[in-house]
Amino acid sequence: MNKIEHALANAIGDWNAGNLGGYLDLYDERLRLHGYSKEPLDRAATANRYRAVWSMMAAAGKPNPNLEILDMFATDRRLVCRFAMSGIQSGPYLGHPATGRPYRLPGITIMDFNDVKVVERWSLTDRSVVLGQIGAFVMPD
Repeated sequence: MNKIEHALANAIGDWNAGNLGGYLDLYDERLRLHGYSKEPLDRAATANRYRAVWSMMAAAGKPNPNLEILDMFATDRRLVCRFAMSGIQSGPYLGHPATGRPYRLPGITIMDFNDVKVVERWSLTDRSVVLGQIGAFVMPD
């Protein structure tokens, strides 16, 4: 495991332990996070986004959703991973009220590191899967 894989593993451990501050230590102060809004999010906006996600999508009995890394590969500076976030929809999600239903959100992310801190990240998640899981619409077979 190289140093950036190790940094991500530690951050995921913090996330799953309910330590958002520890998870956010993965991100450099100059962070640009692409994929969740029209403009890239800076570190403060990223922290706010994750606080909101935790408040409406946590796992049962936890303050946070579960985060699982399914596949990962890295170079000296870049890390790519396929992940899944799961929990219970306990707050409004993309305009749909809380349902109390479980969800599993798949995604892929690319992280660009400066030493062991992420300076830029690109993410793509399949939010339509979650909308189907929470009953916002019927998923075709």
